[in-house]
Amino acid sequence: MKEKLATFEQLLNIMDELREKCPWDREQTFESLRNLTIEETYELADAILERNFEDIKKELGDILLHIVFYARLGSEIGAFDIKDVLESINKKLIFRHPHVFGDIDVKGDSRQVVKNWEELKIKEGNKSVLGGVPGSLPAMIKANRIQEKVRAVGFDWDEKSQIWEKVKEELGELEDEIGKMDKEKMENEFGDLFFSLINAARLYNVDPETALERTNKKFIKRFNYLEDNTLKKGRKLKNMTLDEMNAIWDEAKKED
Repeated sequence: MKEKLATFEQLLNIMDELREKCPWDREQTFESLRNLTIEETYELADAILERNFEDIKKELGDILLHIVFYARLGSEIGAFDIKDVLESINKKLIFRHPHVFGDIDVKGDSRQVVKNWEELKIKEGNKSVLGGVPGSLPAMIKANRIQEKVRAVGFDWDEKSQIWEKVKEELGELEDEIGKMDKEKMENEFGDLFFSLINAARLYNVDPETALERTNKKFIKRFNYLEDNTLKKGRKLKNMTLDEMNAIWDEAKKED
């Protein structure tokens, strides 16, 4: 533990020196760091999907640097420092885990833990169950978080298999609107269908964002195979028929 604390203290000291002596670090503000923090978070997310533990370690370091940087900026204007940040999260974790630090019994049920968590958030001052969902979250992640939060207060399907009737219903409504070619209504129905599919993924313990990103990566890999093999034959994709491309695509699938 002493070695860990000493290493963290070293990071704080490095941050202080950078802020005082490095021209780039001196120029940074909360606003200028914001996009960089978002980028680092996505890089961590990529490393996690790839299960590249070396990269996960590096990206966690980058994010920790940003946390220390924000704390230093906060201390400069007298708003907060790293001690305040740590005390805040310690207090929150203890308050939201009465089954660990108090006398609440959840009998090992993680769903009960989540239910208690949402109730405690209301006690902390959140006026709405959905009040803690960040507005800037990507739409798919936001939809999943919305559904997880309302589930915690009992707003969910009695049986997960019921979701498929909802999916079929939304698909039927979309097909009807496509026939009418009303762009705004089609957009609404696409949204409803996506929301119901995200709901289905959640009910079957599949993270929809991870599932779609894995499909993205799989598609990119197969399309790159298609491009590479087309170029090797001295041809261009735009001059090939769909059947010719599909033949190579089937080869790419065998490489997965």
